Amino acid sequence: MSGSTKKPSLRRVREAQPIQAEALLGALPHPLLIIGEGLTIEYANTAAEDFFQMSAGVLCRRSLTDVVAFGSPLIALVEQVQRNGTTVNEYGVDLGSFRFEAPKLVDLYGGPVSEMPGRVLIMLQQRSMAQMIERQLTHRGAARSVSGLAAVLAHEIKNPLSGIRGAAQLLESERTDSDRTLTQLICAESDRICKLVDRMEIFGDERPLLREPVNIHDVLDHVKQIARTGFARQIKFVENYDPSLPPVPGSRDKLIQVFLNLVKNAAEAIGEERADGQITLTTSFRPGVRLSVPGSQARVSLPLEIAVEDNGTGVPPDLMPHLFDPFVTTKPSGTGLGLALVAKIVGDHGGIIECDSRPRQTVFRTLMPMSEMPMSESETSQGRQA
Repeated sequence: MSGSTKKPSLRRVREAQPIQAEALLGALPHPLLIIGEGLTIEYANTAAEDFFQMSAGVLCRRSLTDVVAFGSPLIALVEQVQRNGTTVNEYGVDLGSFRFEAPKLVDLYGGPVSEMPGRVLIMLQQRSMAQMIERQLTHRGAARSVSGLAAVLAHEIKNPLSGIRGAAQLLESERTDSDRTLTQLICAESDRICKLVDRMEIFGDERPLLREPVNIHDVLDHVKQIARTGFARQIKFVENYDPSLPPVPGSRDKLIQVFLNLVKNAAEAIGEERADGQITLTTSFRPGVRLSVPGSQARVSLPLEIAVEDNGTGVPPDLMPHLFDPFVTTKPSGTGLGLALVAKIVGDHGGIIECDSRPRQTVFRTLMPMSEMPMSESETSQGRQA
């Protein structure tokens, strides 16, 4: 028809706006490498730079054998693709490197580059998110075990301790000063054991949370105020907040307990004598995984990230896999229940918590669901004033 408008063909659009392949590869969130003859690295995208903690310029001057550990499955995969010219995938591979403090669990995808004979394209997908979900389920199971143990302790230990304490108080009034010191010690130790059992009993609280929209910035500001007037007087706080972050559905008091514990741990890792101690509080909105909420068949996304970062001594690598397990601690006088309780509360909110640590940089990241209930004007104004 003479009056019709002819649509441009897809080919013409492509010619008018050529796609930059390198820009596309650079924008991908997964590490990509192109390996040439002699296992030389010929290309690395931005995600690969972050993954291997080296710039693309440094990576492309090295052989793959210089970057990954000796005998790495990645080397065997590349050689198999070059030999057979077919795509090869491997899942759940422990990938080691001199740049890593511990091996990373990854899925490997390798295939030949048809337009570049002898070249192999490698994509790595770190399985940290899957591990986070698996660990979260482990934390919940550990919490249930602790709650069962607490119920036994409350009956078998706590009740007899109250009788021992009462008898010690009666003896105190009838003894000499030296004996009185011993009776006071008995009372003090009895109180300490009772407090430990009380903390363990918290794990047995299976009542559903009374959820309401919580301004997470209000929670963080409240925690920061407590820290600055107490255990973190000498430490600098840095805030990187996303002001448009929607509210978190949950309990404000419980969330304060979570982040107060994390900030206190960060302050203790820095120590009182460090002049350059710094704690960074960060909030951001990001696409999250989908996870079942405890006590519900619904699945929710976890787009809200709240991070607590410090420049302290870091967590020993051997403790990282067990960091949120009960009775695991690096403190001489710690009970090892603080982070276990944090993991339980975060899990009760339908969220996930994970830790990345190296010397002078430890980050606890909490992924939380987004509230679908609008905040009241009083809650909004309270968050602005905090």
